[in-house]
Amino acid sequence: MSSTARRSTVAKVVGTIGVVGAAAAVAGLGTFGGFTASTSPVDTAVDAGTLSIDVSQAGSSAPIPATAGRIMPGQTYSFPMDLRNGGDVDLSRLVITSQASASSKLDSDAEHGLQLSVRSCDVDWVRSGDAWSCAGDVVDLYAGPVLVDQALTGARSLTAGGVDHLLTSVSLPTTGGNALQGETSTLSVVFTGTQRGGTDR
Repeated sequence: MSSTARRSTVAKVVGTIGVVGAAAAVAGLGTFGGFTASTSPVDTAVDAGTLSIDVSQAGSSAPIPATAGRIMPGQTYSFPMDLRNGGDVDLSRLVITSQASASSKLDSDAEHGLQLSVRSCDVDWVRSGDAWSCAGDVVDLYAGPVLVDQALTGARSLTAGGVDHLLTSVSLPTTGGNALQGETSTLSVVFTGTQRGGTDR
C-alpha cells in the first residue's frame, strides 16, 4: 500500500472516533438533564388540647361540703379549696358564678346581705383558731355581694397546670338590722373556664 493510501485510512479512523465521541457527549448532556431527586417523608402529628378545671377540698380531690349553718351579723365562714387547671391548655377567662336556688333577703340585699370574698394563695392556707393565714403570695380575686358573675383576673389556674389555693369566705354585715333575721338562702357556686384562642404555628 502506498504512503498516500495509509494516510487516508488513518484520517478516516480518526474522523470516526471524533463522531462517536461527539455523540457520546450529546447523550451525556441529555441524561444529566433528566435526573430527579426527592426528600424523605416528614412525619407531622397534630393533637387536640385538653381543657380541665376542677375544684375540691384543699389538699384533696373530695367535693366541697360548704355548709355555713346559722350565721350571725358580724360573723364570717371560710372554706379553703383548691381550684386546679388540670388540662394542657391555658385559659383565656375564668369566671366565678354564684346563684341562689332558694333565695331570701340574705342574697337579694346586695348591701346588707351576705358578702363573698375569694382570695388565692400560692401555698396552702393555714388555720389558727378562727383565723386563716397564707405564708406565700396572696391575690384578692373577688370581694362583694354573694351573688356574683365575674371573671377572676389574676387567677393562677388560668395557666395550664396552675393551682389556686382559695380561701372563700361568706360574711354577714352588722348593718342589716332585724330585717334579715330568720332568713334562709341556698347558694351554688360554679367556676367556668374558657380556653384561650388558638395561634398559627
